Amino acid sequence: MTQEIDWIARSGARAKGGRPAFFDEMAVDRLFSLALSLTAELAATRERLDTVERLLEAQGSLSRDAIENFRPDMGAGEERGIAMRAYIARVMRGFQQEVEAMENPDPPVTDWVERLSRG
Repeated sequence: MTQEIDWIARSGARAKGGRPAFFDEMAVDRLFSLALSLTAELAATRERLDTVERLLEAQGSLSRDAIENFRPDMGAGEERGIAMRAYIARVMRGFQQEVEAMENPDPPVTDWVERLSRG
């Protein structure tokens, strides 16, 4: 006898072990987790919308079955890949800027004042 899995219940189940912490405040970790979950959901929605648009353009109509069984060709896959990378870059822009700032910090304001006053 096969038992069907309740994926909604499983997705809300507590993971075994401790939750990883990246920031000093647990609330900040939770906020980032929420933001990244929403980002993933929107990414899936964007991909599904692309499917709907392609099917409508090709067939003029669509069905749920056509959407579920759609497999993009190589060109569509490449377009989706480029669009997804651009989307992720936009979403992660703030994080990337923080990393860049840590790698190449701006000199203190006093350095700029000193340079300009010599000038």
